[in-house]
Amino acid sequence: MPVKIAFIGFGGVGRALAEIIEEKRSRLKQHYGLEAVVVGVSDLMKGSVYQPEGLDIPVLLKGLNDHGTVGGYPERAGVVKGWDSIEMIDHSHADVIVEVTYTNVETGEPALSHCRRALDQGKSVITTNKGPVAHAYKELTEKASEKGAFFGFEGTVMSGTPALRLPEQTLAGNTIYKIQGILNGTTNYILTEMEKGLAYKDALKQAQDLGYAEADPVSDVEGYDVRYKLAILSSHVFGVPLSPDDIPCTGITGVTAADIQEADKAGEKWRLIGTLDWNGGRVTGTVQPERVPQQEPLAGVTGALNAILYECDMSGPIFMTGAGAGLKETGYALLIDLIHYHKQQSKINV
Repeated sequence: MPVKIAFIGFGGVGRALAEIIEEKRSRLKQHYGLEAVVVGVSDLMKGSVYQPEGLDIPVLLKGLNDHGTVGGYPERAGVVKGWDSIEMIDHSHADVIVEVTYTNVETGEPALSHCRRALDQGKSVITTNKGPVAHAYKELTEKASEKGAFFGFEGTVMSGTPALRLPEQTLAGNTIYKIQGILNGTTNYILTEMEKGLAYKDALKQAQDLGYAEADPVSDVEGYDVRYKLAILSSHVFGVPLSPDDIPCTGITGVTAADIQEADKAGEKWRLIGTLDWNGGRVTGTVQPERVPQQEPLAGVTGALNAILYECDMSGPIFMTGAGAGLKETGYALLIDLIHYHKQQSKINV
């Protein structure tokens, strides 16, 4: 049976997933038995369109590229236009809601309301939004379990690098007692450029010009983005809810060129490190710039890359690095969740 998908939000990440579905259609069918059909899109700025039998993705994307909206999609039998996000969740026959709106991480909205609404109806949800997962992990995962729905959020921590499935599946059986990571590409890029001699303000401007940093970079450079990711990791890996507000947080704005030079002379690199420590069911977290010896793995992570280090009782330290941002990479994270949703449903329906 085809998996029917409705997008709530259709910016760069949503479009990236739609492009991947179209590009990989044959492979997904051949290797995973997955036939994905996009039935709806609802975006606050770009408009809304729904067709129960499935939208023509190339036509949808061409119209969006040509006109900036989905409103010009051809008037065909069964096509409905104008639904807002809640109407799309309520009235579409989608199996999976892909929630990729722009979200306020301090409140988790509007993504949190979208996730709740879909899961209440037994519709599965996949998202790359940190806000709802950081604020309501327990509520949303329990609701999904009660309703027999799937809730996927792989892309919330390291985009297309599977930082959440690694401890859940590959490291199964280990006791993980510490997690450390470089979980924000913007700050890592800035620190790397400062190592090359750029002043902080020039490195930040360069990061903005390359699209790594937002026009308002506060969430990145003050460490707030990492703090939300640690909250997700604490709930998912340790099973211990940790409010972002309970994680002490210091950003990189106080790191000077003199600090960089002093560390270099000592054979060290400045990195913005997020840390979680597990101690008998209690978890503590910190976000702060730290001097890391050059021989340690985290010191070698440069540019906009992310990395995570799991300290395990049996397998020892497990280190993984990869892209922590990017449209295609984040779209791929959604695809990971979509494939796992399909595998789960296939087992249920056997």
